[in-house]
Amino acid sequence: MHCSLISRPAMYATFGVVALLLACPQSPAQFPGPGVDSSSAYSVPQTQLLQAETLNHLLQTAGNSKPLVLQVGSHVLFAQAHIPSSEYIGPGSQPEGLQQLQKRVAPLPKKKFIVLYCGCCPWNRCPNVGPAYKLLHDMSFTNVKVLYLANNFGADWVDKGYHVEQGR
Repeated sequence: MHCSLISRPAMYATFGVVALLLACPQSPAQFPGPGVDSSSAYSVPQTQLLQAETLNHLLQTAGNSKPLVLQVGSHVLFAQAHIPSSEYIGPGSQPEGLQQLQKRVAPLPKKKFIVLYCGCCPWNRCPNVGPAYKLLHDMSFTNVKVLYLANNFGADWVDKGYHVEQGR
């Protein structure tokens, strides 16, 4: 379903306030954005990034080979708008979120195609996707991608007209 129950300006206002209050650290990034070379344990290799346009196309055409899409950010943002069929896991920056992620993927084959995303704030300030990616990498998952959202979920997914679901 396309996001039509809430106006885009209201959604952006909520995204902005919630992201600033709940999700974004006020300190420097825990991991760098694309193109920045770093040995940080939380860095996501550029080869593992997935563009929004690519994921949107994949979700519309993949049939039974669709990836498992997991949101590793704020539940408030997930309830307001999320990628159709994605599952809320919990913040990747919190031990409870990482435990839930580990529990969710434990029974899956190590080659399962998994896409992680957050979209709480600008990519280089997101505290959630790096630790979630690192956990799956450490668990030997070999087909994990991270949705690259340069600004946030509203600007880089909703604003582009890609489908969203609400609730849950």
